[in-house]
Amino acid sequence: MSKNVETQPVVEVLVNTSFEETRIAILENERVNELVWERRGALNIVGNIYKGTVENVLPGISSAFLNIGYEKNAYLYISDVIGTDKKNIDKVLHKGQEVMVQVVKDAISTKGMKVTMDVTLPGRYLVLTPHQSFVGVSKNIESAEVRHKLNEVVQDLAAKHLNGMGCIVRTEAEEATHDELEREVKYLYRQWQSILKKFETSRSPKLLHEDMDAVLQVARDVLSENVQVYLLDNKNDYERVRDFVEKNSPDLENRVQLYKGKTPIFEAYNIEPEIDNLRKIKLPLPNGGSIIIQEAESLCAIDVNTGKFTGNKSQEETVTQTNIEAANEIAHQLRLRNIGGIIVIDFIDMRKASSRRRVLEALSQAVQGDRAKIRILPITKLGLVEMTRERKRASTGSFISEECPECHGSGRVLSAESMRIKIQREIYDLTNGRPGGNLRVVLHPMLAEAIKNHQDDIEQNIHRTLKIQADPQLAWEDYKIVLE
Repeated sequence: MSKNVETQPVVEVLVNTSFEETRIAILENERVNELVWERRGALNIVGNIYKGTVENVLPGISSAFLNIGYEKNAYLYISDVIGTDKKNIDKVLHKGQEVMVQVVKDAISTKGMKVTMDVTLPGRYLVLTPHQSFVGVSKNIESAEVRHKLNEVVQDLAAKHLNGMGCIVRTEAEEATHDELEREVKYLYRQWQSILKKFETSRSPKLLHEDMDAVLQVARDVLSENVQVYLLDNKNDYERVRDFVEKNSPDLENRVQLYKGKTPIFEAYNIEPEIDNLRKIKLPLPNGGSIIIQEAESLCAIDVNTGKFTGNKSQEETVTQTNIEAANEIAHQLRLRNIGGIIVIDFIDMRKASSRRRVLEALSQAVQGDRAKIRILPITKLGLVEMTRERKRASTGSFISEECPECHGSGRVLSAESMRIKIQREIYDLTNGRPGGNLRVVLHPMLAEAIKNHQDDIEQNIHRTLKIQADPQLAWEDYKIVLE
């Protein structure tokens, strides 16, 4: 069972562990394609399995809410309920019922975590599906011969060891031996039996199974023949990963290495500038165009602009080329920033259907390496593309930043001109337009400089002498008017 390694990217995994957080950068062909973040004390519960209690069943929205031990109740939709058989949710679940669920999506903003009763247990080569009976093989294994052989081997192992349960064969199993697959089937079965025993003997709410932390998850899900090095700067993490790989993939053990350089690992590999760029809204394209990414709570809008790029061919070809460049960069940024949910891309208008088809094909090809599930709808005549990207956790941007206290999330503040007119109007209202007396206005330093340029006009309008004072402690839209 061999892969076509010629078309596979060269992957490097860099892990930086500090007192408060672990950051993991996954590079493909020396470019950062993915960032994984984990902070001490923060809830990282995707993949965890719980015994929960049904708190409410709402037939109107085909959903139930469960107490799994956190401040917010977990959300369970009818399609994630085992045993519905097209029944209404209130015919299957009732208040006070205890059920086993797995977290599939973190709590985001005001929404609680999303859970499913269709529990799965991932291993390196296989994913155990206790509530399913079929054996599936990853579509990422391209060889029909390899897929057929793996299916036969795992079908036999499932019949022998899984007692009617099913499993999914992961891409990493492409070069796994029969012994390795059998060892993992037995291990996952034992793990499931342990979870069942805890469920039967514990009181709700109860954590039944905790998924691996980020360092081991990446080792399990990403480390393969394509990974040139898994480099960690923390000795404890290095030893944990080394031990895990030694037990599960001993042939890859030499890929796991301890970083001993004096320069911090993310500085040495120039990762920090990539992290700084995560908050940028406007990103340049190679030929002078640009994309603008604007995240909202319910969707992400991306706009494509030609900028200075005029090309040396027809306008249609220039626009198409810019859109193709944008498609590649958008796929990269979605993965890098972990943007999920509904995404709307406004490509530059193209007249020809063939041009629109080329852009859509470029986008579809560019997202192939993404580990998240993606669905792309056909491009419209206006150049709009709607797509969805699986969201399990909040985007990296919302994880590392918060709402601006000055603009309150709008991304904009009043202009200096608007502020000048507003202050002038407020002064006029305070004095009722009567002349005489002095006034002092205390402002943000940059705003103070801008208003000084119009001081004569303001004094003439308000019929008073005005003193302008800068205060660096004030926010842009804050100011004080003092009557003297």
